[in-house]
Amino acid sequence: MTFLVPLPVVMPLLGAALTLLLLGRPRAQRWVSLTVLAATVAVAAMLLIQSSLHGPLVVEVGGWVAPLGIVLVADQLAALMLVVSAAVTLCVLVYSIGQGMADGDEETPLSVYHPTYLVLTAGVCNAFLSGDLFNLYVGFEILLVASYVLLTLGSTETRIRAGTTYVVVSLLSSVIFLVAIGLVYASTGTLNLAQLADRLDALPDDIRLLLQGMLLLAFGIKAAVFPLSAWLPDSYPTAPAPVTAVFAGLLTKVGVYAIIRTETLLFPGGRVATLMLVTAVLTMVVGILGAVAQSDIKRLLSFTLISHIGYMLFGVGLTSSLGLSAAIFYVVHHITIQTTLFLAAGLVERRGGTTAMDRLGGLARLSPILAVLFFVPALNLAGIPPFSGFLGKLGLVQAGIDDGGALAWILVAGGLVTSLLTLYAVARVWNLAFWRAPHPEMPAADDAEQAARTEGAVQPQQPVPSGQTGAVLPGLMIAPTVALVVFGLVLTLVAGPLFDLSSDAANDLLQRTPYVDAVFPGGAP
Repeated sequence: MTFLVPLPVVMPLLGAALTLLLLGRPRAQRWVSLTVLAATVAVAAMLLIQSSLHGPLVVEVGGWVAPLGIVLVADQLAALMLVVSAAVTLCVLVYSIGQGMADGDEETPLSVYHPTYLVLTAGVCNAFLSGDLFNLYVGFEILLVASYVLLTLGSTETRIRAGTTYVVVSLLSSVIFLVAIGLVYASTGTLNLAQLADRLDALPDDIRLLLQGMLLLAFGIKAAVFPLSAWLPDSYPTAPAPVTAVFAGLLTKVGVYAIIRTETLLFPGGRVATLMLVTAVLTMVVGILGAVAQSDIKRLLSFTLISHIGYMLFGVGLTSSLGLSAAIFYVVHHITIQTTLFLAAGLVERRGGTTAMDRLGGLARLSPILAVLFFVPALNLAGIPPFSGFLGKLGLVQAGIDDGGALAWILVAGGLVTSLLTLYAVARVWNLAFWRAPHPEMPAADDAEQAARTEGAVQPQQPVPSGQTGAVLPGLMIAPTVALVVFGLVLTLVAGPLFDLSSDAANDLLQRTPYVDAVFPGGAP
């Protein structure tokens, strides 16, 4: 089954090329993109099953034997990330198609959007499957190019300004990453992750610490870890809703994935565990305090995104099996829930004409289905029992208690405070935008007409001016949001097996030998 390993990268790239050839034929582009992403979900699911049953699957690209050639490795962690990311990108694509059709494609020009979106998907999948540092760098650069195009769709002044900030920060992190790659190669003579796992151990401690610090700095910027996160709240909220959703769900998690992979495989032993735990608590607390201070839903969600990255660093910094497995579980949970909330914010903007909370109100009465689509994932994000957010945080708290150190207890307290403040932040959104009386600027639509629109009685193919107050909520925008809400609930129902899978992945990461032996069956040269 190793032939499946490169397909999550190859299929989106081929799909992107095909959609470029289909410029001017939007219906054909839509079908190609949907087919490619649906196939990617299926392949990712098969890789997860195979890696769970038989261990990591390895492909040597071009037939060049490792470490001379590039290898793609699908272990349980990579396969799990592939499944979740592919499912999320498929749902967001359907949402964006619904928005584009309803808006006359003004917000998401189909001739540009589909090829770029598929290239972004390929970059995400390549980063997850990469078996060497330089190929991981290539994955990040693919993400950078595609995300800049998506971020500036519409070419408005605000989006260009935000996109410029984003690309400058991303280029800075890429330069740091590239310099770190050069130093790693100069020190060890290889960039293959499995071979580095052995060779880095032989380096002097000060050199290893320098390399580790540079890689953490590069990945920390990409993951929006405090204090390297100031760029995110000014960049993400300006993009179209589907673009913001996929950025929030996936791009920072690729940085978190890179931290997990390198800290366990290349730099075991927790040499920077204290630094990571301090960074984790600062990221949680500062991020959520920023969220509480916001008056715009998108910016509030952007700050909660930063805050909850701290939970993932918490688990990684504990360097224990339980902490790492809880972090992996929380990554899966957060990808799903954060994406769902940004999609719901896009629906709020469409129905109310804005995401500024002081200009919204009465959405629970005007659009009950929209209220449910926000309310359920908001509770999940806040960690209310019995949702998956609560279970993930419970695992992290248990891991912190088991650690028993003073800093771990501080993290436990910080996590609980952050959870309470997250609940306060989303409750504030609910009270101002959904529960209170309608704002005077809110649309006064007839209840029956609005109910029909909400249920999708008006066909999404009928154009509605972009940003129009009181606009229709197309069925193709509601359906994928519902699907992700249900997916978030399913994570709660399958929390036991998912936590077992996360534990197996964590154990393999900490042991390192399953990964190394899969790449070099006879031992690393």
